[in-house]
Parts: sequence; structure tokens; C-alpha cells
Amino acid sequence: NVDLFSRASQRDSRKQVSVMSMNLSAKLDELQRGDRQLETTVALCEIRTQLQELTKSVESCQSEVSEVKRDMVAIKHELDTVQHVKEEIEELREYVDRLAEHSHRRKLRLLEQGLTLFLSYAILAAVLGMLQFGYNTGVINAPEVNIENFMKDVYKDRYGEDISDDSVKKLYSVAVSIFAIGGMLGGFSGGIIANRFGRKGGLLLNNVLGIVGACLMGCTKIAHSYEMLFFGRFIIGVNCGLNTSLVPMYISEIAPLNLRGGLGTVNQLAVTVGLLVSQVLGIEQILGTNEGWPVLLGLAICPAVLQLLLLPVCPESPRYLLITKQWEEEARKALRRLRASNQVEEDIEEMRAEERAQQAESRISMTELICSPTLRAPLVIGVVMQLSQQLSGINAVFYYSTNLFTSSGLTEESAKFATIGIGAIMVCMTLVSIPLMDRTGRRTLHLYGLGGMFIFSIFITISFLIKEMIDWMSYLSVVSTLSFVVFFAVGPGSIPWMITAELFSQGPRPAAMSIAVLVNWMANFLVGIGFPSMKTSLENYTFLPFSAFLAIFWIFTYKKVPETKNKTFEEILALFRHGNDRSSLRDSRLYGSMLNCVNALEGHIPPAESAALMVAEEKPHPDSCKA
Repeated sequence: NVDLFSRASQRDSRKQVSVMSMNLSAKLDELQRGDRQLETTVALCEIRTQLQELTKSVESCQSEVSEVKRDMVAIKHELDTVQHVKEEIEELREYVDRLAEHSHRRKLRLLEQGLTLFLSYAILAAVLGMLQFGYNTGVINAPEVNIENFMKDVYKDRYGEDISDDSVKKLYSVAVSIFAIGGMLGGFSGGIIANRFGRKGGLLLNNVLGIVGACLMGCTKIAHSYEMLFFGRFIIGVNCGLNTSLVPMYISEIAPLNLRGGLGTVNQLAVTVGLLVSQVLGIEQILGTNEGWPVLLGLAICPAVLQLLLLPVCPESPRYLLITKQWEEEARKALRRLRASNQVEEDIEEMRAEERAQQAESRISMTELICSPTLRAPLVIGVVMQLSQQLSGINAVFYYSTNLFTSSGLTEESAKFATIGIGAIMVCMTLVSIPLMDRTGRRTLHLYGLGGMFIFSIFITISFLIKEMIDWMSYLSVVSTLSFVVFFAVGPGSIPWMITAELFSQGPRPAAMSIAVLVNWMANFLVGIGFPSMKTSLENYTFLPFSAFLAIFWIFTYKKVPETKNKTFEEILALFRHGNDRSSLRDSRLYGSMLNCVNALEGHIPPAESAALMVAEEKPHPDSCKA
């Protein structure tokens, strides 16, 4: 194109010169033919003018040719630059492919890690906090009559008159529900404690509260004060609230990728064991007596003391050491002990990838977490998952199961043994769900659990309605309640605690756990304080509101909750960065690998391009705002 333009310019110049020459020749011929001097002068002036124009045209043509030459040189330079950039892009593409393959191999090696003896010991020491939570959730149930008799005696000694049955019921419901108020406070401060003292350090400090609360409850009868019982239940509630935040966080951070689901279920297993122990010890033949119930409550000191003895040997969370404290050598030492191997590079690389992916969000506050478009979706899912656990009606069963069974027609002794059956079934089904967690997946099990609970909550209502017409219907009530508990243990029992820790990476995880645990304990409190009144108002229809909630939670889980089985933390984060639709769920693992590659390439990318990539990465997806 440049050559054609140059030749055309030359042809135009030659044509102009030719025309000028012809005109000049014509004028000269005219001069030869003319006789008058005036005409000669005029003709010469015209010739001079045309010669000047010809000179200008030649100069202009030379200037244009020079410009064309310069353009040709610039174009050639640009073509060389484009070719060079193309070669660099090819090299980068090959490098990205190699990094993706390396990331895939690293993840496969992470999935091959097994359960070591020391890791088992660390998990056992940590879940004593959840056993404490389970024990104190169920311990108040069996000695209900004994505690109410104690409150009547104290009131009569103080004021010289009998207290009404309604007032005693209200005092007892305060003793039940103030535990949840303490849990709210402890759960909300869990993130602050986790960042300030570490996961292990926070658990060790928390045991001081456990010991104080247990002592206060154990000394209630000696002090002849039910206010001491309330205060002791509040303190032990703070202890349990901190445990429900710190223990799942610690276990999810020390567990290998392929065992994270099963080991996360150990949280719920410890809760169910604590429930069962409290129910067994609470029967009349052991400690469920007027003299024995303070000892029953005071035994909450045992998990706290045991954890103080066992946990100091365990390492701090490697993720906390590496990402939060930047102590790489300490993190390596912790990993070597937990994995019983010196080959910990895969774990370190995975943590580094998570750290790079979350550098913009490290040490995120609760306000920032709520305002972040990327993190809003997982936060909503975490909160609703916690509500699905508490508003399912399971705490109504835990707190008031003995009363529930007696109202359905069982004798008081049979009701207490049926309550023990609830605890035993919870333990057995939680054990069954451990291998299913990493085989079937969190979302699938949660859907099964919520669906089964919905069906049997309807059966419970039906059995209440027709128990007076059919004698054996009280047994249907017991079977339905036990089945209700079975499906709770399969899904909603353990999955909300685990999935909330899995949905967030290191930066926002403590704040997210604090919010989720606060919501869990708030719902726990509302059920604990409101169920007796609801039971009085709705009578046989008591479980219908729970049935409605279960249906809503099932639909939400089906529509919004992603599957987190065998996904690294940055892959889970990728689900929400690219919207929570089905296609992004399928592509999440590829995106997670590519995220690792981009992180690794950070050092090779110029600052301007790096800043542009960061801005583009932080832009919210249009669909996520709609969600």
C-alpha cells in the first residue's frame, strides 16, 4: 500500500510537470507568432508563475515521499513489537499451563493425605469444647422438676409464701435461655479472640470461663440462690459460644483437604456425646435427684479441665501462623507434626495461594464483610444455614423432650428413657454421617436432613392431634420424634458449623464465624425462651411453625447453597466471585487452578497491568448483586 501511494505521488508530479511543459511550449509558440511587446511580457509573467507553482509541487511531492518513508519505518517497528508481544504471550500461556498442571498435581497430593495419630489427638483435644456445648445444652432437661422444686423452696424461704407454678416455669425458662444469651456474647467475640490469641490460645483461655461457670452452677444449692444458677449458666454459655466459634475454625484449618468434611462432623459427634452423657447422668437412678442435680450441673468442669491438660501439647493452627502471623517456620513445624511427614510443601503452597487470593481482604472487619459484594452471598448462606439448624425445632426437642414425651402420653420415667434414646440416636447417626460427608457431599446431606425433618415434624403434629382417640398414637409420637432427630444428625446437626468455616478464606473467616455463631445463639435463645409459650398457645399444633421453616430452608439450600466437597478455599471463593450459578459451580475447580496461576504470575506482570487486573477481579458480578 505504501509503495502504491509513493508511485501514485510520483505519477501526479510527472503529470503536473508535463502539463506545465506543454503550457510553456504553447506560450513560447504564441510568443514567436505574436508581434506586440505587451503580449510577450504578459506571457513571460504567466510562464514565471507556472514555474513557481511547478517548483512548489515538486517540493510538496518530496515532503510527502519523506513522510511515507517515515511511516513505513514506524509500521515496521510496530510489526516487530507485535511479533515480540505475541511471542511473550505464547510463553506466558505455556507457563500458565505448567502452573495449572502443577496446581492440579498439588491438589491430588493434598487429597491423598491421611489421618495421623497426632492429628487425631489434636482433634480430640479441640472437640472437648463442643462436648462441653452438648453437655450444657442437654443437662438442664432431665432435672427440670428438681430445679423447679429448689426454686420454690428458695422463694418460700425468702418471702414466706409459695410461688405460683407459672412464675416457677418462667424462672426455669430463664435458666434455660440465659445459656443462649451467654452463647451470643461468646460467639460474637469469637473472631476477635481468634485473631488476637490464636485458635489454640483462645480455646485455652476459654477454659477459665468453663471452670468458673461450672463451679457457680455446682454451688447453687449450697448458696441457696437460684440467681447463682442463672449467673453460672450465663458464664458457661459464654464459654460454649466461644467454643462453637473457635473449635470448628481450628479443626477446619488443621484438617487435610480430603478429610475436612469427615473431621468437621466430629464437632457434631462431640456435641451429641455431650448430650447423651448429660441425659444418662440426669436419670433419677444416677444424678437426677434433689440432692444430685447440682453435681450434674457442676460436672461441666470436667471437659474444661481435660482440655487444659491435653491442648497445650497441640500446635497452633498452621494457617493462623502462616497467613495471620507470617511465621512460616512455625507453620512448617506445626504441619510436620500434624502430617507426621517432612513433605509439607503442598500444604504451604495451598496456604500461600489462599493468602495471595485474599490479600485485599486480610483482617477484614464485620462491617467490611457485610458490605463486600463478593462476600455477601457466602455470608447470607452461612447465616441461613445456622438458622436452619436452630429454627428446625431441634432445640425444642433437646430442652423440653421429657416434657414433650409426657404430654404425648408417656409416663415420666418412660419419657426420660426416651430422651436418652434421642441422645443415643444422635451419636449413632453422627457416626454414620462422618464417612458420608466427604462421599455424598455437604449440600446433598443437608437436603436429605431437612426433607426428613419436615416429613416427621408433620407426623409429630398428626400424632399430637389424634393421641386421645388412639392409644398407641403416643408411640408414633416417640418414633416420629426419634426419626426427626435421626435426620437432624444426618444433615443440619453438623453441616452448618462446617460449611460456614469452609465458605470463607483466612481473612474474613473469623468475622464470618462470629456473625454466624451470633445468629445461631440468637435463634437458640428465641426457641429456648419462646417454646413453652408457643406450646401453650398452639397446643397440638406446636411443630407446625417448624415445619414451615424447614420447607423454606430446604428450598433455599436447593437454590443457593453450593457443594464444597473436595474444594480448596480459593476454589470455594471462586464460586462467589463468578456468581452462584450452575455453570460457575461446574467451572469452579478450573477457575481455582487459574487463580493459583494468576497469583504465581504476579511477579511477572507490570504494575499497570497488575493494578488493572486487581480492579477487574474486585468488580462484583452483575448476577451476584441480584442474588
